[in-house]
Amino acid sequence: MAHRESPVVLNGTQVSYIGHDSKDIPHFLGETYGKFARRLDLSFNQLRLLAGLKMFTELEELVVDNNLLGNDLQLPRLPKLHTLTLNKNQISFQKNYSGYNFALLEHLADVTPSLEYLSLLGNEACPNQLVSLDKDDDDYQRYRYFVLYKLPQLKFLDSRKVTKTELKEAQARGAFMKVVKPKSEEVSFFSTFLKVRYSRKLLVSNKKHVSQCWFLKKHEENNIFIVLDNQLR
Repeated sequence: MAHRESPVVLNGTQVSYIGHDSKDIPHFLGETYGKFARRLDLSFNQLRLLAGLKMFTELEELVVDNNLLGNDLQLPRLPKLHTLTLNKNQISFQKNYSGYNFALLEHLADVTPSLEYLSLLGNEACPNQLVSLDKDDDDYQRYRYFVLYKLPQLKFLDSRKVTKTELKEAQARGAFMKVVKPKSEEVSFFSTFLKVRYSRKLLVSNKKHVSQCWFLKKHEENNIFIVLDNQLR
C-alpha cells in the first residue's frame, strides 16, 4: 500500500501548507503544530478567513500570500507576531457606506502589537508601480505615510525599510494621506474634460496671439494630469 504524502512541510518550528486550494485553515494544523510553530506559510490557497489561527499561540511569522483575503480580515490576538505578509490578496481600502475602510490597519494595531514587518504588495490598497502601472511614486509614498501613521512601530513596509524621516513625516501628515478610489459616478464625472481658460497671451512670429487652453482630465484610474491644447485664433 502506497504511503500518502503529507500536505504539510515541517522544518523545525516552520510549518508550510502551500497550494492546496483550502478555503479554511484545516483544524488538524492547529491541533498538530499550533503550540510550537513559530512560522506558518499558507500561501497559494483560497483563504477568506483566518479563524483557525487562534491555536497558533507562539506564532512570530505569518505568510498568507496569494489568497482571497479582503478588508474584513480578522486575526486572533498574536502578541509575538513580528512579520506578516499579505501579498496578492484582495485588500483594497475601498470606500463603503460608512466611510473609507481602514479598519484592517486599526485591527492589526490592536491584535499584533509586536508587528515590525508588513507587506501588502499586489493588493489594490498598495499603489506600487510594479503591479499598478497607472500609479506613480507619489501615490505609493502617500500610501506608506498613511500605513505608518496607523502602524508606527513598523520597521519594514513592503520591500523598503522605514526611515526615521519617513516615520516623522507619517506622524505629521499621515492622517491626510488616504489613497482611495472614487465611486464610479465620480469617475464618470471627472473623466470629462474640465476646461480651464487662462488669459495669458503669447506673441508669435506671425503677430497673432495664441490662446492657451488648458484642460484638466481625470485619468481612467483616477490620477489627475494636465493636457495642453494650443489653439490659434
